[in-house]
Amino acid sequence: MAVTIKSKKEIELMREAGKMLEEVHNKLADFVKPGISTLEIDQFGEKAIRDLGCVPNFLNYNGYPASICVSVNDEVVHGIPSKDRILQDGDIVSLDAGLIHEGYHSDAARTHAVGNISEEAKRLIEVTKQSFFEGIKLAVPGNHLFDISEAIQKYVESNGYSVVRDLVGHGIGTHLHEDPQIPNFKQRRKGMKLRPGMTLAIEPMVNEGSYDVVWLDDDWTVVTEDGSLAAHYENTIVITEDGCEILTLSE
Repeated sequence: MAVTIKSKKEIELMREAGKMLEEVHNKLADFVKPGISTLEIDQFGEKAIRDLGCVPNFLNYNGYPASICVSVNDEVVHGIPSKDRILQDGDIVSLDAGLIHEGYHSDAARTHAVGNISEEAKRLIEVTKQSFFEGIKLAVPGNHLFDISEAIQKYVESNGYSVVRDLVGHGIGTHLHEDPQIPNFKQRRKGMKLRPGMTLAIEPMVNEGSYDVVWLDDDWTVVTEDGSLAAHYENTIVITEDGCEILTLSE
């Protein structure tokens, strides 16, 4: 699949999809608390998406059984919600969600504190989020795709954490995953030149310890190999004439 340049009309639809997904994430943020199950989070999130007249794009995607990826503590991404997994005070939980609005996808992830968390966990969440913003400073026309990748890695490692290598960001549009793939770490090549109308999902996944990850037997849940905490932060962006616009975050 070649990289698609979106028209004004397409960007407007993706902007709407992004705004609605932000609304869902804001509701999820308020819903997360100790004592609820990860399944309850999924059910609440799916209802929030459908109440907006949209479709959850993760549900049944390549067989994934839920609408919201709920990943707790050492789970990096793609945690499968369960009625038996109850959030405890001190946990951190990453929620990755997306929706389809009039044929166009949005995708975003946030990591939340559950009750009172350690200073170390707070710092991991903050650095992960900030690494996204360090990356998109370079998301301007004429720069190269992997300038973003290198900036993310540099910021993460300067704070003593590591960037997951086995999973990457991606293009997005009429499909959830489009070209190009967007690593969160430096590449030997520069990558393609960024052009206005490119829509990208930039998503640093950051581990407190080593960057090595393993897949659990459910074939979905990715965990840190050393059992350290992991955080995830993602937004859908569009490259504009003079920089980029974040479609899933309005603040």
